[in-house]
Amino acid sequence: MNKPVNQNKHPEAADPADLELGTRLRAIRQRFGLSQRELARRAGITNGTVSLIEQGQVSPSVGSLRRLTGALSLSLAEFFAFDLDALARTAFFRSDELTEIGTGPVSLRRVGRPDQIGAMQVLHERYAIGADTGQEMLCHRGEEAGVVTRGKVLVTVGSEARELGPGDAYYFESRIPHRFQNIGDEECEIVSVATEASL
Repeated sequence: MNKPVNQNKHPEAADPADLELGTRLRAIRQRFGLSQRELARRAGITNGTVSLIEQGQVSPSVGSLRRLTGALSLSLAEFFAFDLDALARTAFFRSDELTEIGTGPVSLRRVGRPDQIGAMQVLHERYAIGADTGQEMLCHRGEEAGVVTRGKVLVTVGSEARELGPGDAYYFESRIPHRFQNIGDEECEIVSVATEASL
């Protein structure tokens, strides 16, 4: 078993890079819901070694670091790419915390923080009776998919149109012109996801 090096460091002599690595390891481990003991068990190293690394008192060997990141199901690149500020943010949002980005009779409430820009956009969509995304078809990069949870909506994708009701779904490339129309006698709701923000 490869052992971490510099195990005799004193806290006051800790290298800033070791402190940064230790802080990163602790933040990711805690966000993943693992104790030091469980991470050590999965990585095949001692609990004490994990503790020393997290305190910045030990520089792990490349082999040990690979075992630790592997135990977190991360590559080294993924481990170092994690945004620590993002890790500290909540993963949950109450209904009144969703950000409204729609207008008029079409409500588009985005899941996430107002300043959050990620690889996907998740929306809770609500269409008032008769609401329509407009005569001009939407067209943008990415892909989108959704599931109708209430009401009836006519979804047009290119030359194809389909009436969808609760439980029905769609998935298409967003560069194909598309349009949504509430054709029912009640509000229509959809939960959707797009791979690129389009609004």
